[in-house]
Amino acid sequence: MKKSIGSVLLSLFITSTIILTGCSQKPASESGTSSTAQSSDTASATIPSKIESKQLKIMVVRKIGGDDHTAQFLAGAKQEGESLGITVDVFSANGDSAKFHDAIDQALGKDYDGFIISHGDDAATVEDVNKIRAKGIPVVAFDSNPDISKIEGVTLTSQDDEALALLSFKKLIQDHNGKANIVYLWVDGFPPMVNRNREYKVMLEKYPEIKEIERFGVATADTSVQTQNAVAAILAKNPKGTIDAIFATWDAFAIGAQRAVKEAGRNEIKIYGMDVSNADLQAIQEKDSSWVSTAAADPKLIGAVDLRILLKKIAGESTPKYYDVEAASISQDQIKNSSEPVNMENLSNIIPGWGETKAFREPWMDALKEKNSKK
Repeated sequence: MKKSIGSVLLSLFITSTIILTGCSQKPASESGTSSTAQSSDTASATIPSKIESKQLKIMVVRKIGGDDHTAQFLAGAKQEGESLGITVDVFSANGDSAKFHDAIDQALGKDYDGFIISHGDDAATVEDVNKIRAKGIPVVAFDSNPDISKIEGVTLTSQDDEALALLSFKKLIQDHNGKANIVYLWVDGFPPMVNRNREYKVMLEKYPEIKEIERFGVATADTSVQTQNAVAAILAKNPKGTIDAIFATWDAFAIGAQRAVKEAGRNEIKIYGMDVSNADLQAIQEKDSSWVSTAAADPKLIGAVDLRILLKKIAGESTPKYYDVEAASISQDQIKNSSEPVNMENLSNIIPGWGETKAFREPWMDALKEKNSKK
């Protein structure tokens, strides 16, 4: 998706304004569901023959794993599919590239009707998707190699990563009146990280009194532990008063940073993160937690939306080449005002529209859900 920096900033400022006023649903023309379709009577909706004529099987293969975000994403796809009477198999390679590609290769021989590929960041994933499409099987790819978008019949989805970075950075700016020394936690080589870093660089140019004094980032099986150790070392050589905030582009970074700040007794340093999970929400709610905000899209909703897009492809309906799932800002203050502990299940009580979207939800899907519920 090629955009000028100016147009990206303009659209993101508009997007963040909409989100912060509690509007989480895109206009019908952008969501993939027409206003006419939204108002159609479910009872009169015709389920496409390609959907109803057989017991569909979907395969979801995710490269990263072992984290709550992965569990939520896979659950979202599986629950959405099963509510429609569709078999959804899921596999997480836990960061092992060989296992990831082997899972795709094995699934190709098992008569699946569609694939959802998540975090396939390498060139080999592009080859995998080409093999899938050569068999005429539709594909939706989440947070994956952008070259996949060049393959016909594929939709590339993502969180609105630029919006995530913008929302988190704007909170940092507001809290520190546009002047702060910060530690930047980021790692290159992954499409979401590249997108978030692009926005970060733009914001640094716009706010020159935000100074990056240290940075760190790795992507491993123990990212949080390595981040904790690295931030602890950074705090040891930068005494109190020299660091105002930590800007973390991944919740695994924020978790490690929060532990390091707590152990060092440096709660004057505030942490601004991205992504959200039950573990993140628990950390934000800890007493005297330095993690004051995060920006995120609901991972469970991402899985559900990806499944809907894939079903539209199977049905022979039009789907976009790209789709970004809406981002929202979640602050510690909002969470503290809750009358009960906040988790992923009740987060919608404080973030209007969280976990809900009509994007790509066709009337025939509602009819199929109703039909399946009666079995």
